[in-house]
Amino acid sequence: MRRKQTGSPELKQVRALAIDIFGTVADWRGSIVKEGRPLKRSVDWGAFADQWMTGYRSRVEQVRTGQRPWANLDLLLSEAFADLVQSFKLSDIPKDKLARFGQVWHRLRVWPDCLPGLRRLRTRFTVGTLSNANTILLTDMARNASLHWDCVLCAELVKRYKPEPEPYLLAVESLGPRPEQVMYVAAHKWDLSAGADKAHLRTAFIPRPKEMPDDSSDTGPDPSYDIDAKDFEDLADQLGA
Repeated sequence: MRRKQTGSPELKQVRALAIDIFGTVADWRGSIVKEGRPLKRSVDWGAFADQWMTGYRSRVEQVRTGQRPWANLDLLLSEAFADLVQSFKLSDIPKDKLARFGQVWHRLRVWPDCLPGLRRLRTRFTVGTLSNANTILLTDMARNASLHWDCVLCAELVKRYKPEPEPYLLAVESLGPRPEQVMYVAAHKWDLSAGADKAHLRTAFIPRPKEMPDDSSDTGPDPSYDIDAKDFEDLADQLGA
């Protein structure tokens, strides 16, 4: 059983946190719905958000599995958005407003616990991103949401998408230099188990059961991770920050 007790010698080695963004930090679905509603009231913006996520993730998989050349997330998001503009019949929205809405991922709102929790964690640890998003998207989002990262790490820097090993190894090389010195924090068990755990990072799970309605994914505690935390404030408590 992987899980360690808080304060154990293993967890005391942790010096840095690498944090997933979409879902873990950012309420991507709620942000899209909030910005979409004023544009056209007749649209099911929840369905739009879900399909945007599905559309870009299918494209990520095409890149990850070698079916298409490397493309950063902004390009994949814009391709998926163009498809949805047609299928949801959004062409009657003024072009300037539609163009701004297409960049909503750069302005995602964060969950309420993030700012106070991350502020506490930064008093003790180096805290950075580890996301499939590209650098400018993460930078814009940080500026918009007042997120103060110590560093911005992402798949774009190694041109490989999670859960391939390269992004997690980048976190080790940048923040470690040993895997046990870096804790990966995410709301998605595939990200933790198929990626971070295999790269031998310490792991913390933060469930986000409201990320998607009727989400069937497992958000319950899991003893295979070093820490199960309710949110970032609870993670700070457990890590003594």
